[in-house]
Amino acid sequence: MEPRINGFDYQRVPVADGVALNVAVGGSGSPVVLLHGFPQTHLMWRHVAADLAADHTVICPDLRGYGDSDKPADIDGHTYSKRTMAADIVALARALGHDRFALAGHDRGALVAIRAALDHPDTVTHLASLDVLPTLDMWDVMRGTSAAVGFHLYLMAQPAGLPEQLISGSPDAFFGHFLKIWTRNPEAIPADVHAAYLKASREAITSIVADYRASAGVDVEHDVADRQAGNLLRMPVSVLQQDWGAALGFDAAALWRAWAPELRHTTVSCGHFMAEEAPAEVVKALRELLTR
Repeated sequence: MEPRINGFDYQRVPVADGVALNVAVGGSGSPVVLLHGFPQTHLMWRHVAADLAADHTVICPDLRGYGDSDKPADIDGHTYSKRTMAADIVALARALGHDRFALAGHDRGALVAIRAALDHPDTVTHLASLDVLPTLDMWDVMRGTSAAVGFHLYLMAQPAGLPEQLISGSPDAFFGHFLKIWTRNPEAIPADVHAAYLKASREAITSIVADYRASAGVDVEHDVADRQAGNLLRMPVSVLQQDWGAALGFDAAALWRAWAPELRHTTVSCGHFMAEEAPAEVVKALRELLTR
């Protein structure tokens, strides 16, 4: 049996035509939605979710295209835009009885969360982003030899066909590469969870690539439109990041401040998968955010 978040109930919730999300729900109180990153599933929140469930309703979905959620074909380049994926999350929360909610995301999930907060400012009350930059800024800072750390961004941005074929040739090596190099403490992802991540990723190659491809296309267009219109994240925002901004030669906090006037930016000393490597620190930051 695949691992689950202890004490949480699982269900499938329709959120769009032909798309239902697998979601784990636990606790009671004001709602908090937690969105996972790559190459993971909702399981990455298992420690954080269990803690927050003491006094919040905690909602942990698999994003569309990931885990046990539906994986529609990308027919128009918008199926996996962050705008579409953000609309899924708003629909999910409403289906569960919540018109307003706090939202936290890691990696890909953070990009969905940012887009949800920009598109639905009256719905997202608080926003937390773990270890990512907004899409427009991410592409702006990736340059020179330092951009080699993001080789997968460029690979999966290519037209449909080649990326999927290359990754399908050795999926465990590809996805396992990131689980290994992005983790400072390998014990943070135990064997059963590691195996679940690899299995889920093997079954989602086409949709994962479509998600990344959208971030090199339509997602950038949406960010540019927001920047030109002066749209900002007006709700309280907390950002947790590794110190990779300094390592790559830019000021991550300054980039975030241009989007979020109510920003609290914190550097975390752990690997990329901070909800698994430093869950107590993540919980502390989220609880502080929710009091603002």
